[in-house]
Amino acid sequence: MTGEQRTDPRLSGRQRTGAWLPTLRLVRLYAVGRRVPWALLATVVCAIGLRLTLLGHWDAYGALQLPLIFEAAVAVSIAATVAGPFGEPERVTGRWLPFLRPAVTVALTAAAVGLLAAAGTGGHLTGGTLDVLRNVAGFTGIGLLCAAAIDGALSWTGPTAYLVAAVYALYTQWHPPALTTPWLWPARPPHDLGAALCAALVFACGLAAITPRGARDRPGSPAAT
Repeated sequence: MTGEQRTDPRLSGRQRTGAWLPTLRLVRLYAVGRRVPWALLATVVCAIGLRLTLLGHWDAYGALQLPLIFEAAVAVSIAATVAGPFGEPERVTGRWLPFLRPAVTVALTAAAVGLLAAAGTGGHLTGGTLDVLRNVAGFTGIGLLCAAAIDGALSWTGPTAYLVAAVYALYTQWHPPALTTPWLWPARPPHDLGAALCAALVFACGLAAITPRGARDRPGSPAAT
């Protein structure tokens, strides 16, 4: 027998699998604690609602306005997942949180864009996938900024207020004077570069705001209990 130690390949495979188990468990616990499954369910419901809505015959204004409502709704559900139930103790001990927060948020945003775009396949989805991508990313960024600056439980206020402004901006396209600023990107054409950059900037700022510490927890906030 030689002095060389041999390693059983099967044992090595089990060791590699075992090394991944804590990471997978952490991701699962994070997803459950942040209500990620509920956010995915809400996104699926919004996609189904959008698909049913597209079966109707709408004028140009309605065709632009109605998808915007579903895009804002999925953004609200995504922003709500930033708020954690444990507050400061989790921030101190959870060294993986700054990586999990943006990763999960980007994954949920991509899933929302994919589901809403799929819901519009074969239908009359005004603006197409580019419009969905821009609007969902922008709305989500606004929600993330509200979660970081105001309160995780109030992250819905920003996207909702912006939805009102966006609907009014769409209204002015038929009732001048029209609002043409790229910061009201839902009222801009889907290939408008300035509007896309504004939405992308807001989304990037939202990710940067929630990555270090997540949502802001106020005393008595439902997200902190």
